[in-house]
Amino acid sequence: MGEPSPTDRHAAYAAPEFVWDNDAHAAAHRYLAGPVLARLHASGARRVLDLGCGNGAFSTLLAREGYETTGIDHSISGIGIAKARRGVAFAQHDLNAPLPEVHVGRYDAVVSLEVIEHLLLPRRLIEAALAALRPGGLLVVSTPYHGYLKNLALALLGAFDSHWHPLRDYGHVKFFSRRTLSALFREYGLTELDFSTAGRVPPFAKSMILCAKKPR
Repeated sequence: MGEPSPTDRHAAYAAPEFVWDNDAHAAAHRYLAGPVLARLHASGARRVLDLGCGNGAFSTLLAREGYETTGIDHSISGIGIAKARRGVAFAQHDLNAPLPEVHVGRYDAVVSLEVIEHLLLPRRLIEAALAALRPGGLLVVSTPYHGYLKNLALALLGAFDSHWHPLRDYGHVKFFSRRTLSALFREYGLTELDFSTAGRVPPFAKSMILCAKKPR
């Protein structure tokens, strides 16, 4: 999938936004694409919103797989790159603001990959996703995995700084476990949860994926 984005290459930088400087896939797409596409296919979705689409690389992959795809993101640099792509509609939008009316209730599925951990107010993402989904629509969220064994390994290796990147502006600010991410979903009435891990063996997984359907 080409060179990783700058946010995957650098542990520290100051920036006015979440910066993108090329159109490459994020490193996480390498291990997330397969399971996410499998869930979309199983759901029968046709129209998909990529919520927090960054530079649009994954949105474009979705379009190539036959999905009618829209991508929105807060990053001006990311959307600037994304709009040079074909086959996907992109728009810049702050996830802290209500979802524009044009997107409300029109999607069969919403995917949000490695986004929620960057948000001081993660509930805003769930609210935007549910607003975008039609009744019965599928929500797919991924975020870095945190569990006892993985966190213990990071501590023993002294690897928390390289894992969390505290000097990266607009980097990670929330660190979810299966329990806390599931609790967030349940706050919004999402109870039929499908949990899985991706990248490495499960106790040391790179990311976790949580899916649920909007109540009808």
